[in-house]
Amino acid sequence: MRRVQASADPAAFAQLVNRWEGPIRRLCVRMTGDEHRGEDLAQEAFARVFANRHRFEPTRRFSTWLWRIALNLCYEEARKVGRRGERTEDVGDENAMVGPRLVTDDDGGPEGRAVRAERVALVRAALGRLPEAHRAVVVLREYENLKFREIAEVLDVPEGTVKWRMAEAMNQLSEQLKPILAAEADVSAPAEVQPAAKVRLAL
Repeated sequence: MRRVQASADPAAFAQLVNRWEGPIRRLCVRMTGDEHRGEDLAQEAFARVFANRHRFEPTRRFSTWLWRIALNLCYEEARKVGRRGERTEDVGDENAMVGPRLVTDDDGGPEGRAVRAERVALVRAALGRLPEAHRAVVVLREYENLKFREIAEVLDVPEGTVKWRMAEAMNQLSEQLKPILAAEADVSAPAEVQPAAKVRLAL
């Protein structure tokens, strides 16, 4: 990032984009629930990084700054969508919205594909119904594997607030995903496993 700041080095900026394009695109898709909007917002995030490169503080983590820019774009988009009264349901990449442990590749045949489609729809809808602040924590923690401390830096809130939002989000998801949890419990889940923990594994 220092080379980008100092001389607007296109090669250095291309390296940053190459490193972070995938994670930022996934974040934007999961936050908006829309593949195309997510891709557009990811591109806009990098455009803002370049345009505001002189504002970046070298003493801070670049990743923290980038995550925050992308999330702010997602929040802005949500407000625009809300004002227009639109709904975002078109997600082209199913695996962009669900975790690999919930939807696996070993579901063979028409019945397996139907189960997969149902799970995709349930998780997508449940994630989309979470409040934005809660959804951001879930996406950063469960999909991008950030530590609570790192998420707190990105969101600029105390770590305790992040943990509380995570707990609340898991409780809401466990309630919404009861059909999946019940089916898995009937097959193999230990009786002592609590719903929130099971949701965490699923996501």
